[in-house]
Amino acid sequence: MDDAQKKEMAKKWGVLFQDGALFSGFNVLDNICLPLREHTDLADKDIQSLAMFKLHAVGLKPETAKKKPSELSGGMAKRAGIARSLALDPEILFLDEPTAGLDPVAAAAFDDLILQLRRVLELSVLIITHDLDTLVDVCDRIAMIVDKKIVTGTVAEMMKMEHPQIREYFRGSRMRAVQREPKHSQAGAV
Repeated sequence: MDDAQKKEMAKKWGVLFQDGALFSGFNVLDNICLPLREHTDLADKDIQSLAMFKLHAVGLKPETAKKKPSELSGGMAKRAGIARSLALDPEILFLDEPTAGLDPVAAAAFDDLILQLRRVLELSVLIITHDLDTLVDVCDRIAMIVDKKIVTGTVAEMMKMEHPQIREYFRGSRMRAVQREPKHSQAGAV
């Protein structure tokens, strides 16, 4: 691909890094506006309007827009990061350990947000995670590297596999606890 093709391709995906990767010198609004300023010719008032819409779509209040990343909780920073990753209306969203560092309630709420965004925006979402709750509640298919090979399947298919590493992960004590926990609600709208 030439540079123009690479730039065009980059607009088709959004990325949320594990810690949100917000620019500390920008407020939340400017963080969300950045991809729009870099990749579109929209007027600044339109960019800010779209950024505020994305902020609302991820469940953050308008007053969050003027806060610096250091003033946000972990969950708020991740939501702001998601808003930025959605700025260009991508087709696919890459999430790196999206619930890492969140308490169980915030993690469940974030899983709900991912499900809502996926459904409403018709996104494909690729998640790198060790969080069994996220795997069970959010993922349709799972890929796991085992013995230098990629093994794929649904949670149910993975649970039936006899490879010791897969068996321990998907039938171990943590998975049994996840299966006993009541599922969190998927209420709310984007």
